[in-house]
Amino acid sequence: MKQSSYYIPTLKDVTSDAQMTSHKLMLRAGLMRPLAAGIFSWLPSGYKVLKKIMDILREEMDKSTGQEFMLPALNPVEIWDKTGRSKAMGDVMFHIKNREGLVLAPTHEEIITYHAKQHISSYKDLPQIWYQIQSKFRNEPRPRSGVMRGRQFFMKDAYSMDTSYENLGKSYDKMAATYKRIFDRCGIKYFVVGASSGAMGGGGSQEFMVENAFGEDTCAVSDSGYAANIEIATSAVKSVGRIENNPQYEIFDTPNARTINDLINKYNVQEERCAKSLVYIIEGEPVLILMRGNDELNLSKMESVFETSNIRPAGDSELLEITGANAGSIGPLNLKSEIKIYADNLLKDANGLVSGANQNGRHYKNIDLSRDAKILKYKDFRTVQVGEPDVIDGSPLRIVNAIELGHIFKLGTKYSEALDFKFLDQNGKTHPVVMGSYGIGVERMMACHIEQHSDDKGIVWGKTLAPFDLHLIGLNIHKSENVRNACDKIYNDLKENGLDVLYDDRKASIGFKFKDADLIGLPYQIVVGDRMLGNGKGGEVELKNRRTGESKSIELGEIVNYFKAISEN
Repeated sequence: MKQSSYYIPTLKDVTSDAQMTSHKLMLRAGLMRPLAAGIFSWLPSGYKVLKKIMDILREEMDKSTGQEFMLPALNPVEIWDKTGRSKAMGDVMFHIKNREGLVLAPTHEEIITYHAKQHISSYKDLPQIWYQIQSKFRNEPRPRSGVMRGRQFFMKDAYSMDTSYENLGKSYDKMAATYKRIFDRCGIKYFVVGASSGAMGGGGSQEFMVENAFGEDTCAVSDSGYAANIEIATSAVKSVGRIENNPQYEIFDTPNARTINDLINKYNVQEERCAKSLVYIIEGEPVLILMRGNDELNLSKMESVFETSNIRPAGDSELLEITGANAGSIGPLNLKSEIKIYADNLLKDANGLVSGANQNGRHYKNIDLSRDAKILKYKDFRTVQVGEPDVIDGSPLRIVNAIELGHIFKLGTKYSEALDFKFLDQNGKTHPVVMGSYGIGVERMMACHIEQHSDDKGIVWGKTLAPFDLHLIGLNIHKSENVRNACDKIYNDLKENGLDVLYDDRKASIGFKFKDADLIGLPYQIVVGDRMLGNGKGGEVELKNRRTGESKSIELGEIVNYFKAISEN
């Protein structure tokens, strides 16, 4: 493609709104342009990259027995109502106001289930893996970071259907292996973490993450290979345990203690012996949760324990009514009203504890949870902290920001039961189909590739995703017929041998062309100038490797053979 007629509007600078490297370079290299908040138009070179990613997705999904569909973005809301997700997603789902009853799909679990139910009725029809690559729509309240969080985006979403959880595991593992091949082919460094299933439901999930300072996910990782989303991460921190000769609990005055640190600093209480009491309203009912010291309660873990997202902290007036005290003086003993009490695993059967007495300005000491309190269940409620030992070999945890590239879910029977999608087994008995869901953000893959493959000059494309194989740059081409003739011949010869070439034939200064070439970042640059053509038999050109910055001379007659050899490797 001749650059003089190719629409690739490069920019020297971008607005301060662009913070991420990928966002800046996508704009500067002419890959895309914003249309509205979270909505982008893809320009020719950017769309070429997207199509290359989609080709890889198709190739690997097809290898994994996937069958490609194209489902409508417009969905009847009543199908979504059957699973409860139209309500659960709230304003994130686009509703069509002038066509009531229609929504723009943010994903397609319901619709896949709806269609599968029409024709799959026997164990003989299973397993199935169906997928599509299609635009999705989510009304993100705060779209940011370029294409990382947009309101319209491409997703590869896939769905597995099996006869049992054991077979679901096989499909799930197959998709996990497929994802690894996809990301490896695209030259993206990633790590895999256990994650919360969230609103998707199901029995487990994993995320494929890229470490990045601008990432919206937080993960706990360690050198031993442990990695988990902070929503479910655990550590090997020792439980509080028991002390010998713990007397009966007794009350003591703490007039100036409203926080755990106040108890520690003013009353010489050990932090780990403090039992912090938190009251939440869960599905309309109050629940008290005990945490160790200054440990932070993890909302995602709490949602998993109680299997609902209808959770909020109790207000000040509610605290007083339920417990008899204000925040800072609440505890598990002698509450004003009956309330279910849960505690974090680190407090299991602990004694020698200090907690609020449910009287303002007073606390109990010597509390024995086994003896004095009625704990309904012990669960993992806490958020892990930097430096805690991991559960593999005790290596210290690091807390890093990360970008989610892909997410795979074991949905189980949530959607098949809601939409009455069942099959007959070998004995004629009816069972709900066991399902999985698997998603990849296409634009995110491009952005993450750029985040990992760029420098202070611009993008450094890997061979697989580069919009063109190489950049042919003619110096002073509008002044030198010798240079133009040589460039035209190189361009035509390379094209005839199957290479995709961006040919800079523009009337522009040498410095401008070099800066543009480094910004666009194709793997190789062939530089043709009068001085080089005059050297050696038949003339030479300069060949530059964009990634290493290394340059060397190559004879005109060897260019095609050189790149044919590269393309075959």
